[in-house]
Amino acid sequence: MNRLKKEVLETKVLLRSIPSLTMTLFVVSVVTMNLLANKSISLPISCLALDCGIFVSWLSFLSMDMITKYFGPKAATQASIVAVLVNLLMCVIFFIVKLVPGVWSASYVDGAQTVINQALDGTFGGTWYVLLGSTIAFLVSSLVNNYSNYLLGKKTKNDVGFKAYAFRSYVSTAIGQFCDNFVFALIVSHQFFGWTMVQCVMCSFTGMIVETLCEVLFSYPGYKIIEGWKKDHIGTAYLTYKKQNG
Repeated sequence: MNRLKKEVLETKVLLRSIPSLTMTLFVVSVVTMNLLANKSISLPISCLALDCGIFVSWLSFLSMDMITKYFGPKAATQASIVAVLVNLLMCVIFFIVKLVPGVWSASYVDGAQTVINQALDGTFGGTWYVLLGSTIAFLVSSLVNNYSNYLLGKKTKNDVGFKAYAFRSYVSTAIGQFCDNFVFALIVSHQFFGWTMVQCVMCSFTGMIVETLCEVLFSYPGYKIIEGWKKDHIGTAYLTYKKQNG
């Protein structure tokens, strides 16, 4: 119990230390990528698969890389757990909305109102196995991303330059994204939609490539933001707390 209280206190200090915009964008990206994942992207090769969650999931990994670099891997993992809890809360709200009698505005199409309305309810209400799969996949990939990023930083002797930051971010994002896609594919797509292992691997690899390219595009702004945090002495309360409590 004391251990739990300590973790809760530490998380509270962390949430007060991470810049609010960074944490907000992180949480929003986690929530929206699960919604956007309901739409698949048509690709010319049948064994490849992507969904529209790819448009925001890069922001989740960029945020985790920034938090890991500045606050450490444990802090990034704690932030990920908070984001997951908020996502679960939003899923509960979406499910309640699904049960509320009413009609979505987009369903006003002659002869198709019922079908469209039920489809929208299903999209927002979700299904238990998709929620379970996405939650487990994100938690696993968060741990992999955060701690691989940290270990790669140790390999580069925590070099403060952009090249070292880019190296640890690119590699950890690639590994983390592959884990995220592969765990989800195994739990959901393989078990419930009949995907073959080849499809699971190819989907995971495709998502990894796209996410890593996004990281390449946005890692420099992320690096400059961290430099700004250092300059402005952001997060002093958490960094001091960690030094005092180990």
